[in-house]
Parts: sequence; structure tokens; C-alpha cells
Amino acid sequence: MPMAERRAEVIWEGNLVQGKGSVTKTGSGAFAAGLPVTWASRVERSDGRTSPEELIAMAHASCYAMALSHTLSEAGTPSTRLKVSAVVTVESVPGGIKVGESRLEVRGRVPGIDQARFEALARQGEQGCPISNALRGSVSILLKATLEG
Repeated sequence: MPMAERRAEVIWEGNLVQGKGSVTKTGSGAFAAGLPVTWASRVERSDGRTSPEELIAMAHASCYAMALSHTLSEAGTPSTRLKVSAVVTVESVPGGIKVGESRLEVRGRVPGIDQARFEALARQGEQGCPISNALRGSVSILLKATLEG
């Protein structure tokens, strides 16, 4: 039985290249209705519109931040601050496009550990991130961890 379900609805009008879409509803209400999405926002310029890949990047960065926070706390070294970014790439492949990689970068303030320990715990946190685990096997996940002074 699922612990939780999260929902979103999208309306798409027109063909792929000239068409446009809009995230019309999210279960949480956290996003304003009418969040625009287009083909161009995926492969050209975003121009104020989002893309599925940007939403994956948002999900990956936030999920990883939570997973690493938990990993650090479980290790007895809770962080005071984690700044996580995710960059998701779109690649051209025969017959279409695919998500190629997600590059995670974390900068953390974690009292009482050194860079090597932070990197090890950062890798452990990535292994426990549900979004990483959903992507793993079809998307390359790269991680850079920097401990701030």
C-alpha cells in the first residue's frame, strides 16, 4: 500500500513543436494553475516556461537535500545548512530525446567533519534518495560535494 500519492494534471493543445501545455492542477496547490510548458522550453530557451526536465531537477535537488540531511543526522553530524542544485540534461537520441544525466552539487555546513567524511556521507545520502533511485539505471547521476567552512 502506498504511503502517499502526489498528483498533477496537464492540458496539452496542438502538436509537439508548435503546441503548448499547462500544468493546470497539483494536488498540493503549491504551484499556481497555468504553469506553462512547451517543447521549446525543453530543448531551446525556457522563456519563463518550465519543462518536465526542470521539474525533475527540482524534485531531485529537494529529495537529495532531505536524504542527505537524514544521512548526516543519522551519522551524528547534523548539518546547519545544505545548498543543493541539480542540472538535468536533455540529449538527442535516434528517434527522439532522453534525459541523459542529473548533476547534483551540494555545498554543506556540517560541524565536526572533514571534506572526506562529507563526501562519503554525501554519496551515502544519494544512494538513499528516492528520486535518485527512481532515475538510477536510465539516467547518469553525478555528485559533487563541498564542505563549507
